[in-house]
This record gives sequence, C-alpha cells and structure tokens, in this order.
Amino acid sequence: MVMSAAAAAMALAWIGVLAAGYGWKEAVRLGISASTGLGREGFLRTFAAEPVVRIFEQRGIPQLLDEALILLHAKAAPLKGDKWTSRDTRLFAAGAAGCGYWAAAAGLLIAGLSEEPGIAWAALVCGLLFPLGRFRELQQQALRRKQEMLLALPELIGKLTLLVGAGETVQKALMRCAGGGGGLARTDPLHAELAQALQAITNGQSFSAAMESFSRRCAVQEVSVFTTVLLLNYRRGGDQLSLSLREISLPLWDKRRSTARARGEEASSKLVFPLTGIFFILMVLVGAPAMLMMNG
Repeated sequence: MVMSAAAAAMALAWIGVLAAGYGWKEAVRLGISASTGLGREGFLRTFAAEPVVRIFEQRGIPQLLDEALILLHAKAAPLKGDKWTSRDTRLFAAGAAGCGYWAAAAGLLIAGLSEEPGIAWAALVCGLLFPLGRFRELQQQALRRKQEMLLALPELIGKLTLLVGAGETVQKALMRCAGGGGGLARTDPLHAELAQALQAITNGQSFSAAMESFSRRCAVQEVSVFTTVLLLNYRRGGDQLSLSLREISLPLWDKRRSTARARGEEASSKLVFPLTGIFFILMVLVGAPAMLMMNG
C-alpha cells in the first residue's frame, strides 16, 4: 500500500512538472495528443526532457549542475556534430534523468501491487543507474572516437608527407588522403571530418577557416597540433612542410601503439567473464552426472 502510494505521488509530481514546464492548457493538450504518433524519441523529448529544461530556463540552473552540463556538452558536441547545441545537451540529460524517474515509479507501482519490497529497492537502484548508464555510454563513445582518431592520424600524416614530398599540392594531397582523387574512401571519424572540411573548401570556404573548423570538430589535441603545423607551413609547402610533419608524426606513432595495446587489453578483459561463465557451465555439465550417480 505504501509503495503504491509512493508511485502515485511520483506520478502526480511529474504531472506538476509538466504543468510547470508547459502550463496546464498545453500539458492537457499534449496529454490528449500523446497517442498521435510522437514516436519513442518524440515522446521522451516531450514528456521527460522538455518540461524540465523549460523549468530550469525559467528559474536558472544551479552552478554545480551547470558545470556538469558543460563537461557533458564537451563530450557530446564532437559526437553529435555542429548542429548540437548546449540546449540539446540539457535535453539529453533531462531525458536520461526522466527515464530513471519513470523506471523507479513503475517499479514502486509493481512492488505495491505484488507486495514485494525487493522489487521496490531494485526499481530505485535502476532509477539511479539508468541515467548514469546513459552518461557512461556517451563517455565511452567519446573515448572510442578519440582512440579511432589517434589510430588514423599517424597514417594520414605519413601519407600526406609522401604526397607533399613528391610535389603534390597540400590541398590535392589532403583530398587523396581523405579518399578523393581516385583513393579509397575511409570511414573512420578523422577521415570523415577531413572530407567534410575539403567539401567546405570546394564550396568556397577558405583553407584556413575550413581547417580550423576541422580541428574544432575533432576536439583532439593531437589533431589540433597537426592542423596548426599544416596552417603554418601551408604557403611554404615542399621540404619545410614534410620536415614539420615528420617531427610531429614520431610521437604519434608511439601513441598509436599504446592506444592499440590499450584497446587489445580492453577486448581481452571483456572476454574474462564469458569464459568464466562457460567454464562454470562445463563444470556443471561434467560434474552433475557424477554427483547424481554418487547420490543414486
């Protein structure tokens, strides 16, 4: 009974959040039109994220929460692209927290109906872990993207050094490195961002502006160093650019090796639990008949 009352109180509290965010008339209209094909993402944005963000926009965001959102936005913006704004980050965080809140409320309701307190505790834990899991997933995606760029950057610099040393212009050499000019297109994030920068140059944007935008989108320190060297020696070209690229490529190869080693260790550690489970199952399959024969 108490758990059902708690679930009802949480539901009423969220109705109050909707009313505070949208106003009563807008909240009622949205509730009536909720079944008109919003879709999963649209439903989550409308009923979980948007009202919370509107309340914070009206009354101000606490400083501690604002600092956390700035860090979250720094990780999300390179993954989501140029159109991703700080408000989108706030909507993402509010949606994750709202889903956790709903999960906890639904668990309390089920626990009240079934009279199982253990379900209530499990629901509260899931409600806390769900938003943390979404944030951790975003952090893992950002880390994986950075690792892929670090793996691709030394190869890109090496190819660019060879092409510039052979007399190719910097822009044409970059096009060949990105997969244009008869080369095979690459699908890693670094080459995708480089292809986007070269497309902007083709559309009339200056080389320096396009490369600065490329560096900002990548948001990786090593790529920023490469872009700076490229811009400083763009006019000179030839031997000077090749020498500068060779100087920065040496430590990058070391980072590539360490990154590849770290990813290999991570992959091997992920196999430990499945292998342990398989070993336990095999022991049960082998040992169970012997135990049954001994008991018989």
